[in-house]
Amino acid sequence: MSAGDFVAGEYRPLLLDEFDPEDARRLSQLRADRSVDFSDLRGLLRSEFEALVAAPKLSEGPEFDRWVYYPWRRAVIAVPGPELMRAVRLDRNRNTITRAEQRTLAGLTVGVVGQSVGHAVAYTLALEGICGGLRLADFDTIELTNLNRVPGTLFDIGANKAVVTARRIAELDPYLPVEVFDVGVTEDNVDEFLTGLSIVVEECDSLDIKLVVREAARRHRLPLLMQSNDRGLLDVERFDLEPERLPFHGLLGSTRAADLRDLSTRDKAPYVIRILDGRNLSGTLAASMVEIGESLNSWPQLGADVFLGGASVSTAVRRIGLGLKLPSGRTRVDIERSLDEIAEPAGAEDPVWPDEPGEQADPVSGVAAVLACAQRAPSGGNAQPWTLAVEPGVITISLAPERSPLVDIGCRGGALSLGAALHNARAAASSLGLLGDSELHSDGPGHLRAVLRLGADSDPLLASDHQALLSRHTNRRLGTGAPIPDAVLETLGVVAGNAGAALRWVSDRTTVDLLAQLLGESDRARYLTPRLHEEMFAELRWPGDDLQTGMDLRTLDLAPDELAKLEIARRSDVMELVRTWQGGIALGDSIRDRVRTASALAVVTFPAPAPDDASELAAYARAGVAMQRVWVEAERHGLAVQPVSPIFLYARRPGELHTVSPEFADTLTSIQDRFLDVLGVPEQETVAVVLRLGYAAKVTVRSRRLPVPDADTRG
Repeated sequence: MSAGDFVAGEYRPLLLDEFDPEDARRLSQLRADRSVDFSDLRGLLRSEFEALVAAPKLSEGPEFDRWVYYPWRRAVIAVPGPELMRAVRLDRNRNTITRAEQRTLAGLTVGVVGQSVGHAVAYTLALEGICGGLRLADFDTIELTNLNRVPGTLFDIGANKAVVTARRIAELDPYLPVEVFDVGVTEDNVDEFLTGLSIVVEECDSLDIKLVVREAARRHRLPLLMQSNDRGLLDVERFDLEPERLPFHGLLGSTRAADLRDLSTRDKAPYVIRILDGRNLSGTLAASMVEIGESLNSWPQLGADVFLGGASVSTAVRRIGLGLKLPSGRTRVDIERSLDEIAEPAGAEDPVWPDEPGEQADPVSGVAAVLACAQRAPSGGNAQPWTLAVEPGVITISLAPERSPLVDIGCRGGALSLGAALHNARAAASSLGLLGDSELHSDGPGHLRAVLRLGADSDPLLASDHQALLSRHTNRRLGTGAPIPDAVLETLGVVAGNAGAALRWVSDRTTVDLLAQLLGESDRARYLTPRLHEEMFAELRWPGDDLQTGMDLRTLDLAPDELAKLEIARRSDVMELVRTWQGGIALGDSIRDRVRTASALAVVTFPAPAPDDASELAAYARAGVAMQRVWVEAERHGLAVQPVSPIFLYARRPGELHTVSPEFADTLTSIQDRFLDVLGVPEQETVAVVLRLGYAAKVTVRSRRLPVPDADTRG
């Protein structure tokens, strides 16, 4: 028995299972034929699969491997099963086509009539893996004149065009089912050809068959696509949605297929011009039509135009297969026109900050100095969620809930900042000999005010913080990772304790890295939650923006690559896609990188108030005092300080995270539990703030503040 006895057909490879006795016998026969080449790609392709990022789980094992005999090549290749082959070959489609979309598209069977443009269409469909089966039709054979646009070779001359397409596809994907109608499509077999198809692509030359296929597509309620090369003309006829729709968009009126049969080239011309819209033909095609039969055998077609047809039709198939919008009609993908419109790109530029006058010096005496110091308190996103009011002998700092971001659940972060502002005011007042009594009033959810009565007292400890609080700042620069002496950390702990709070920290690299990972996961949820994403980027201030609130972009100290990533991350449409793909791990890179360069990560904690305690906000405010004292003490020891509070920080009650990020609430709850466990925070304590501590270069830009109310500078 010779190798030729095993031919599965002129265009289909033979799939052989070496564990099947009959197939094993055939393989043995082929090996005995020295004219047949053998190669084994399984090891190479499995290595490719193992190198994939986020490789899918396979349901098939080596038992699905096959030896593939290509009779027209006289070659046998061993390959893994179809699932692995598809996963590797289509991996670079992601995420233009997701794996879920790929599975949906694999349910399509597409028929392609005519194999010039049709060859490019069918091959592109197979190349992208956007169908699960192909049916090809053409009665004609390859001639040398076809090889200006059909990607065949001299070895294909004389072979049926559909067979040539099928062979090329088989060498790309031996598992993809392909049927060939080598007699083409006729009135007698058109229904057989269309039965079982999802979409039909019509690319034949015969006018009457064009109409035959459309009339049949109407009967079978199939969408029909056609690409006509000239200026990238693409036609979409949704007979699946509009079964009464006239063929060719009604451009031929009531013309029937029989009316177009056996017409001469001259007699066909009026119909062709009506179909192709003679007014919008390219000049070269319109002029060439005058020369057909005289100086030209047929109308000109270029390989580039044919390949463009493969791309545009395949994209249309994808849209239909995925249920995306694609109505009946026509459009042009006109490359020549696009090239006529070529222009210099605008180019991306780094933000250019205008020269601005320096900040006015803070007042150094009287009530104005107290107010200025209070306004220097830190707040999430530099929102400054408080208002300052001055009456004779009294300064009132009131919570402004309307300025609090969404992540500030229950205005707890705002209360923390208000407490920091009160501490700043008291420190300034003490330094200036204006200190009097102060108190906090919590009048219910979202309502908190601090009252500082001005007097004539001074507290040396408070007064020592005044200048330090004026120069206090956030340092977001990458750290050196150099260890902080234990004595310094212990001093910070004592400072927190003296303020009625506690400081817990970790400094070993493994634990810091773990916390960096958890904070990165939290930031990912911030980017991928639409409201949080919108709010986050609304906080950023770019050149020309009002810098009195929000985050001056320069204060982020972003590297050029981080700034480039920010341009992408700020796009809500991009985040929507990333969320759909369940991706976005890299969105946490910025916070991860900064925390990993920290010398220590610390949390300020305070005794947890009862969930229904009306004084909860006052407790957070008192924790704000501890935060400020720890912060300035850390800076006295040369430490860089950055709050890196995660979005779950202020969630204290079940369900609160659902109001912030419904989609990620469960994930964030789990991260919160792990975060607190790693830091060893007991249940009876609440975290007020998370601080990154370390050594880093000095910052060059500080966030600005809103102006304070007018005050009598004499006190």
